[in-house]
Amino acid sequence: MSEAGAPQVDDEKRVSWAELFFDLVFVVAVTKVAALVASDHDWPGLLRAAVAFVPIYWTWVGAAIVTNRDDVSRPAMRLRVFGVALAGIFMALALNSAYGDRGLLFAAAYWAGRIVLGWRGLSRLRDGVPLNPYTVSIFATGPLLVLGALLPGDWRTLVWAVAALLDLASPSLLRRRLLGLHLDAGHLAERFGLFVLIALGESVVAIVASVPDDVTVLDGVTVALAFAVSAGLWWVYFHFAADAVRHALATAAVQLDIARIVLSYGHLLFIGAVITVSVGLHEAVADPRHHLSWPATGLLYGGAALYLATFGLTRWAMFRLVSITRLTAAAAVLAALPVVPHLPSIASVALLALIVAALNAVELSRNDRIGWRTRLAHRAQ
Repeated sequence: MSEAGAPQVDDEKRVSWAELFFDLVFVVAVTKVAALVASDHDWPGLLRAAVAFVPIYWTWVGAAIVTNRDDVSRPAMRLRVFGVALAGIFMALALNSAYGDRGLLFAAAYWAGRIVLGWRGLSRLRDGVPLNPYTVSIFATGPLLVLGALLPGDWRTLVWAVAALLDLASPSLLRRRLLGLHLDAGHLAERFGLFVLIALGESVVAIVASVPDDVTVLDGVTVALAFAVSAGLWWVYFHFAADAVRHALATAAVQLDIARIVLSYGHLLFIGAVITVSVGLHEAVADPRHHLSWPATGLLYGGAALYLATFGLTRWAMFRLVSITRLTAAAAVLAALPVVPHLPSIASVALLALIVAALNAVELSRNDRIGWRTRLAHRAQ
């Protein structure tokens, strides 16, 4: 994935078959998270879904960093990856009832996965515990999840939320200790792009799963418009941004800051936003004539606005540039949100598809005239 003939570096690490197999587990996990959002999308329900998603996401991020730094062709490393994948399977299995009778399974699976990822640190305990995000999970957030699983109702949500915030904050709290971290830029950028692709794939599944057996012309048009939204969001990320992430990570004076802000935090927002959009599209396609409820509108349009606005964060973190076009598109989506519940679902999807298509058309015109690398070169002069 490169912009307009950008050169490829032959000696860059490539994503392995083992990692792609590992990602299949998280296809299931993302589907389960989307189902959790769909089943209860008032504010408390969204909070519970977000809190449950963080350990799944953090398990994937931890594995992505480990496989970036180690040789996945070694049998021992592959078995380690598969061990984490098995933990992910149990987390996905428990997700539907994570706030019910499977909370302990969910928590224990997360803790086990993080222990597998951080076992090398544990093997050197005689030299003291190395303080890093893996050991934070092993000695703090894993036990907190298990503790929370033993508590009822809102107490479980509260303890799990604290654990999620601690995991997410650990790269920032430990920034000084991690400054020397060296990462393969092409490999890691591709790994995070693949997770965005998993989330976008869930939006396609949601569209197809919504269509009744007796497909009408109206259903077909709505499906086409919904796919245009999904494809448009793909274009926003993969036509320019994916290569920009790779470039920023490769050229950063401190790779940790790009990995921390753009990859760990920014992609949590990207993926979470796409999941909410997929749930909104599912409801819209299911009955093109009905009007979306306010919660469904918030998922569809609020998720799209969050997705687009997050590029404002990532571009500033990477290049200290303001993403005017994407922030403007996010503002347009938010401006349209109050109108959407008064429109038939097909019109709501069409309007969102139009806004995203207009953004891509404007950016395509601008970036074909002067690419982002050229803009950066001019800015540096």
